[in-house]
Amino acid sequence: MRSLPPLATTSIGSLPHTQLELAVQLALRLDVPAAPQLPAFDRAELMIPQALEGLPGARWEEGGVAVIDPAAWRAGAQAFGDRLAAGLAGRDEPFLPSPTSWRALRPFLWEVEERRLPFAKVQLAGPLTVRWTARLADGAPVEQEPELERQLFQLVFVRALALARAVKERGATPIVFLDEPALYAWDRRRALHVVQLQELRMLVLALQKEGALVGLHSCSNTDWASVLELGLDLVGVDAGLSLGAVVGTGAPFQRFLARGGRLVLGLLPTNTTVDYVVQERVSATLERLGDQVRPVLRQSLLSPACGLAMRTVFEADRLHEDLTICKRLLAPLVG
Repeated sequence: MRSLPPLATTSIGSLPHTQLELAVQLALRLDVPAAPQLPAFDRAELMIPQALEGLPGARWEEGGVAVIDPAAWRAGAQAFGDRLAAGLAGRDEPFLPSPTSWRALRPFLWEVEERRLPFAKVQLAGPLTVRWTARLADGAPVEQEPELERQLFQLVFVRALALARAVKERGATPIVFLDEPALYAWDRRRALHVVQLQELRMLVLALQKEGALVGLHSCSNTDWASVLELGLDLVGVDAGLSLGAVVGTGAPFQRFLARGGRLVLGLLPTNTTVDYVVQERVSATLERLGDQVRPVLRQSLLSPACGLAMRTVFEADRLHEDLTICKRLLAPLVG
């Protein structure tokens, strides 16, 4: 973490491009490039279909919502469970997303190796979001099928490990982000939610054991105190929506910083209905940090607030340029 420079620019991952080479080259312009996902080219690259590729009985509805046919899943559950067990045991299993579900991944990894990049970021839908958004064919939550719910967690687990290993094999330090937009629904009063959060902690530890730096991104508000206690290396937030809440946790936030944890400040809004002025976004961020500006910025990266798949290619290019301007404006505060 010490060699990860303060105010390094990165992105959440998704881009609006349909042309592969343009997307990869745009991603490589940032300090910490993120492997681009291109759902405008194929909806198989939406976050949930990408994470659950290969699951028996799964189909994708509008927006990439996962619907699982219980009968079809049961028919393939034993064989799929055997594959998952082999993956969890460390035996070679093809859980790296295929070129169909992540077209830019392998070209991106080739660039990482050729350029001898020190860090490279990959991202995957997190296990809570995957399980809370997937539905059975009759609309029921997947928790009604405990073995299916368990396989969903295991699939995210082994796929995240496969991504970390793929980056590591190219000579870079993997930065693996788990995307958890559904965390707004986390409820400490629900025993299942508490257990699932501890399973998320297990995944974080497993990825760190592989040599990865592990982050979590949520573009919604949640119980940030609980998130900050997960042992994460990085936490990505929409600065306009959540930075005040994160800083406001007090002791959990201070412990996160003391451990060397870093924020990824989502400075620039990605909502297509919101326009912005760079200087105003920077000023608002500094105001939310208050008297902690310097220590926090020294342990922060910069990014857009969320993925860019819903923007135009022109807007994505502008957001990358504006992120560099944000870095230049903030740099005097960390010198």
